[in-house]
Amino acid sequence: MAALRAQGALRLGGSLGLSVAGAESNVAIGLARLGHRVRWAGRVGADELGALVLRTLRAENIDTDHAVTDDTGRPTGLLLTEPRLGTLTRVSYYRTGSAGSAVSPADVLPSLAPGTRILHLTGITPALGPSAAEAVLAAATAAREAGITVCLDVNYRSRLWTSDQARTTLRPLLAHTTLLIASEDELPLVVDEPGAGESEATRSVLAAGVDEVVIKRGGRGATTFTAEGTTDRAARQVDAVDLVGAGDAFVAGYLSGLLDGADIPARLHRGVTTAAFAVATRGDWEGLPTRHELGLFDQPDGTTIR
Repeated sequence: MAALRAQGALRLGGSLGLSVAGAESNVAIGLARLGHRVRWAGRVGADELGALVLRTLRAENIDTDHAVTDDTGRPTGLLLTEPRLGTLTRVSYYRTGSAGSAVSPADVLPSLAPGTRILHLTGITPALGPSAAEAVLAAATAAREAGITVCLDVNYRSRLWTSDQARTTLRPLLAHTTLLIASEDELPLVVDEPGAGESEATRSVLAAGVDEVVIKRGGRGATTFTAEGTTDRAARQVDAVDLVGAGDAFVAGYLSGLLDGADIPARLHRGVTTAAFAVATRGDWEGLPTRHELGLFDQPDGTTIR
């Protein structure tokens, strides 16, 4: 979707910056910058904002051959962001009746071409409408049957649906999910007992057939749970500028490590590193690093690269 970013409170007017947004797009850009081949499947409107989305993805070396331009008059989705208190940002969504809400299995299944290693999905897409939810389930089912790793980032958005609606839709996806990613407050949305503690909830998810559960803890880092054990990683310490997109940046780094065959500690390390780049710069994806920039955090403060 497109994104309009305000410099202050929207009700006071002022200038807006135009860019693109979307959790899946953020992860796609993050992976492409880290040198991986990435394909984006979805639906945009036959409008200038849709053209902006596709142009931006192509400029980031992302394959958009399976992107569909909706010719029925549905517009490209839009969000508005406004800074309120420090790094606290308020987001308003305009996605009802959007092209993305009408994405269908026929739009996304052809993208699962031979050689695909990971299918990345989020809980945002099924919140957009019945067709989008059907597309997510169909893609996850087909990918798992084809031996493709299915990554599901819960990414709960309370302005799109209720927690009960999310649980009803997301819980069945676990049967087709290889890697589940969630924040601490999102984990209860994929278990039968919402009041279960983290340890009990992760055991329930692993018992449902998921191989790996990753819990994002914001400024406290992240934890990976598997049947073999638990691995923690602290966050990188940076001066936070903009927290929006940090979770997507972490996912991009973690999946990059997985694609490179790295072990879990190395995946977590790359995840918290890419997340640190995101929070230290403005924008959802603009500050994401290239592969050769990953080592910049290991340079002393005040270093100038010449």
